[in-house]
Amino acid sequence: MSRIGNRILTVPAGVELSISENNTVTIKGPKGQLTQQFSPLIKIEVQGTELKTTRANEVKHTKQLHGTTNSLLQGMLIGVSEGFKIELDIIGVGYKANLVGSTLNLALGYSHPIAFEIPKEITVEVPKPTAVIITGISKQLVGEVAAKIRAYRKPEPYKGKGIKYKDEHIIRKEGKAAGK
Repeated sequence: MSRIGNRILTVPAGVELSISENNTVTIKGPKGQLTQQFSPLIKIEVQGTELKTTRANEVKHTKQLHGTTNSLLQGMLIGVSEGFKIELDIIGVGYKANLVGSTLNLALGYSHPIAFEIPKEITVEVPKPTAVIITGISKQLVGEVAAKIRAYRKPEPYKGKGIKYKDEHIIRKEGKAAGK
């Protein structure tokens, strides 16, 4: 079984951490503030610049919560200190994006343009019409917004057209062979 829950996390410089009695953790950093409530089965302790989680018992469910809690806390620490960024590429003739206020307008080959409302916690940049950069402090929210935008036109395997993650590799298929 994984030992992720046993990792001791280091609190970066400039990050403040507070834990309330109902296991709600608030982390403040240079990029912003995140708050999340965790299970009472997991005890969260701060010792100087170290953050440690311990579990109440050895039941399978508690062990799972232990690893999950530790990973979520690490994501929160990275988010408030460095932030998260996902880059999307738009591939296809006539496929493009532009930003108008808090709305991302996408032209993806449909009969109508798609208007995507950006949540206020997320920042979206369009450096060029075929690239979209999504940034924010919440790893979950950044990934969710990127997945929703990508879902409007997933990359297809024949020509590779669609919206893909910057580092994503599309496995290409061969088209139909012409008969003789």
